[in-house]
Amino acid sequence: MTTFLQRLKTWAFRLYYRIVSKKAWADHPQGIDLNVSKLLIPVSAGQTAARMYHGAADLPLIVYYHGGGWVIGDLDTHDPFCRALSEASGCTIMSIDYRLAPEHPFPAAHDDCLDATRWIIDNLNTLAPNNGKVVLSGDSAGGNITASTMITLIDEPRIAGTIMIYPATEHYLAGLPSYTEHAKSGPLTTPIMRWFFDTYLGDVAPADPRTKTLFVGRRSDYSGFPPSLLVTAERDPLRDDGKRLNMAMRKAGVAVTYHHYPEEGHGFACSEGPTEGHQHFIALASRWLNDLTAA
Repeated sequence: MTTFLQRLKTWAFRLYYRIVSKKAWADHPQGIDLNVSKLLIPVSAGQTAARMYHGAADLPLIVYYHGGGWVIGDLDTHDPFCRALSEASGCTIMSIDYRLAPEHPFPAAHDDCLDATRWIIDNLNTLAPNNGKVVLSGDSAGGNITASTMITLIDEPRIAGTIMIYPATEHYLAGLPSYTEHAKSGPLTTPIMRWFFDTYLGDVAPADPRTKTLFVGRRSDYSGFPPSLLVTAERDPLRDDGKRLNMAMRKAGVAVTYHHYPEEGHGFACSEGPTEGHQHFIALASRWLNDLTAA
């Protein structure tokens, strides 16, 4: 049960994130000519909202899971980013909403996204233009959901690739050096990341066997993963999550395109507006998606 102070803190963080996101993109409208649809997707818990940015028929559909520590973030905070990526790459993007903690603790977010992804894959021929393939993608907590969903759907032939943007993969007690080195170097601090984990886990202990779907960095074998684009930022407590994931995936023989941004902090790709780092990532992702389609 959440206390009044916990609910107040959560409300304040969500409001702050929405305001910051809106301000970052206020003078830089993205994808204003895109055809965008809203829909409700059936999931085990009922329905979850989604926003579809229509793209081209000869490219894969991107299933996108927003970041925000499983506690904050929504379709609106990531709307400008999804518009920019869809416009630049030409791909249809399906941005998935999901239940947030503390109202809905672990594994609510993961369950919603897995159910929504299965529905999308099964209904590709009735959705916006696509080539019959999907790419799973997300940033931060959404990057974590990307890896987790891919692990569960490892034998799904219609998943052509994954894009993971500074993903969370391990609990903060795992001792990754970046949690200390960059505790307060960027927008995401170690105390905030700890709060995210504690809020999402609720009464579930980090060592609980059920958390294997959350702590994907504990997995020893990533065999079967499709080609993947993986991005990390230096000024980020999650820097080493992504770096270790890159090495583990390469060891498993996965075709990984890895890019580290030495001058950037967490959130640069999605949350800070059309900065130079954001624009570089959009170009990188667009090239990777086009190469993936041509392969």
